[in-house]
Amino acid sequence: MIKDTFTAVESAMPVPRWRSLLFVPAHVARFVETAHERGADGVILDLEDSAPQDQKGEARRQLPESVAKVALKGASVLVRVNHGLRALAADLDAAVIAGVDALVLPKTDSAEWILEIANAVSELERERNLSLGRIRFLAQIETPGALQRLAAIASAHPRMVAMALGPGDFSAAVSGAPEFDLLLTPNISVLFAARAAGLLPLGFIGSIGEFSDTHKLREAAVRARRLGFAGALAIHPTQVAIFNEAFSPSAQELEWAHKVVAAENDAATRGLSAFSLNGKMIDPPVVRRAHEILAFSSNN
Repeated sequence: MIKDTFTAVESAMPVPRWRSLLFVPAHVARFVETAHERGADGVILDLEDSAPQDQKGEARRQLPESVAKVALKGASVLVRVNHGLRALAADLDAAVIAGVDALVLPKTDSAEWILEIANAVSELERERNLSLGRIRFLAQIETPGALQRLAAIASAHPRMVAMALGPGDFSAAVSGAPEFDLLLTPNISVLFAARAAGLLPLGFIGSIGEFSDTHKLREAAVRARRLGFAGALAIHPTQVAIFNEAFSPSAQELEWAHKVVAAENDAATRGLSAFSLNGKMIDPPVVRRAHEILAFSSNN
């Protein structure tokens, strides 16, 4: 019965458009106050790395107010919880509230871990008369061991909606530097596993901490979208506009998509599923890509 309920809720919920998810330290009031003005598709109230141990408790207590503030202009609201059991329990008690759209799960290593958290969230939702299954999960992959279990993690539970590599933690876990050569393979692995499970793959090939070189960041984000990523996590407001632009269709892409769809309609009247456009073969996968571009544009 619980599985059926989740399936019904999941099917009724659209896949979010998360071109940019902005981390905000949940304990810093001035950042929380202005987060809704940054233009991000979603705001991540961070109870984990950016919140000092002695300030996590106050950040949890302020969470209802913080959630309302960052959602003022319609952004999705996410909360990054801690990985350790004691802190995680306190985080879930504070974060499973109305207005929270998703939890960011750091250091996700297994499907079993996700199921444990999902069960706890379900209990809290029932106790608090919240919609069962509404709060979704974004799993951060931050260890080499997790790479061996990506398919199971991606399909662990209907709450799963997105996955992202944590480049800094992953690089540290393998005693490497967060550079292109090291991060390419794990990022692509996360991308493939997410797409196979119908999840959003988030990220780009590089360090999330490099926000001062905007030209380099823009190039990395554009490359990531060409690879198939849907968006990225931002640690600084300057990254938001770059990600929003890079992970959105360009004017040239929109023009191309409109031409493909128009040509598709003409070909259909002639009983053709594949056709030529400007000297290039257009078949169903290309047509599907054109429709996806137009659908994305209409939803933003």
